[in-house]
Formats: sequence, structure tokens, C-alpha cells
Amino acid sequence: MQFTGFPKEGLSFLSNIIINNSKEWLDDHKEEYEKYIVAPNKAYVEEMGEHLQILVPHIHAIPKINKSLFRIYRDARFHRLDPIKERIGIIFWQGATHRMQSSSFYMHYDPFEVFVAAGIRNFKPPLLATYREYIKNDTKRESLHHILEELKRKGYSVPEPQFKRYPAGLDKEDTYAYLYLYLYGAMYAYTTFPPDETFQSEAIIERNFKIYEDMLDLQQWVYELTCVEEIIPEDLY
Repeated sequence: MQFTGFPKEGLSFLSNIIINNSKEWLDDHKEEYEKYIVAPNKAYVEEMGEHLQILVPHIHAIPKINKSLFRIYRDARFHRLDPIKERIGIIFWQGATHRMQSSSFYMHYDPFEVFVAAGIRNFKPPLLATYREYIKNDTKRESLHHILEELKRKGYSVPEPQFKRYPAGLDKEDTYAYLYLYLYGAMYAYTTFPPDETFQSEAIIERNFKIYEDMLDLQQWVYELTCVEEIIPEDLY
């Protein structure tokens, strides 16, 4: 299937989930789900994957559920009343670790907002420990600071630091520059925009590619972090 944009019908489908959130409803509308959500998402992964190979030759762009596409079902143990997701996530990741602990280019969308990001959106404890050790290197820490400042200068956002206290054993009296980086529990940049006419056309490929190109330095910094060691085996997820 050639990618021609994310259709309005898909956005309407997601709006309907908000007021009809049940497995039974989704079962009754499986044909719409496959036509307006799954098919264009797969086509997008294939098209964007080809573009991203220009930036990252070995990027993983796999148009399958639990690969570049996320399941539409939430974990039933914690979402008995809202088992269906109202937003759709798509990820392209680099490296051999689990996709969610690999440096990635990411997007999710719902009827109201498109979120586009690069990096890792949540460090699991082993990766957090590796990150904190990694940025003890002055050069790595300074590089990350300047990358983040440049992205902010271009109008992109970075998350707020997750922690209020510095990690145990860190000597704050040392002459560390950019000490604030130790307070992060994730490392990514992002931007948002409404699901407009561009989103509903093939032009979203060029828009998102430009965003990912702008964020490449951060994505590569995070990738190098994950290469320090194989952080978390796949079977732990």
C-alpha cells in the first residue's frame, strides 16, 4: 500500500474509541480498524523507514505489531474500564536492545495532537544507572548540554527533570558543569502539532523527516549511551 497520509476516518475512529472503549466495540469495528489505522500505519513505517535509512542506515523499521507498531490493547490487568488505546504509537529504533530502551525516532497521534520525538522516553533502572555513569565524563556531559540547547533554540521541547535530588555519591561541590543533567530519568526531545491537512497527506513524511533530522545529534548521543553495554535483555519485558 502506498502511503498517502493518515486519513480523517482514522482520527474519527480514535474519537469513537473515547466514547466506546470496549473490546466488544473494537471487535465490531475490526474492518475499520484494519483499513483506517493498521494499513496506513504500515505504509507510513515502510515509507519513513526508507527515509530514515539516510540518517541511520541500520534503523529498525518493521511494519508489524510489537515492532514499529504498538498494540491497540492496553494491559487488561490495569485497564479493565478502558482496555483500548485512544492514541496510536509508531517507533523506529536503533540497536540490539529492546525497542523501548533503544534510541529511537518516535511518533504518536490521537484526534487532537501529534507528538514527534527522538531519544528514549523512559530509562529503566539499569539504563538510568548507565546514563548517570556515562555523563560523569565531562565531554559527554558538555556535548549533551549543547545538543539540548541547540534543539531548544530551534523551538523543540525537552522534558522536565524527573528527579529533585542528585544521585547518591555525587559530589556537588566538585566543579562539574551542567550538573542538572543528573536529574533526568529519560533523554529525548519532542514537538507537537495538530493532526492537520499535512498530517492527512503524504507531506507528513517530509515534515517528520525534517524533525528527525534536526534531532539526529540527540538520537545519536543516546544511541552511543546504549552501546556502552547491552542494558536489558528482551525477555525481561
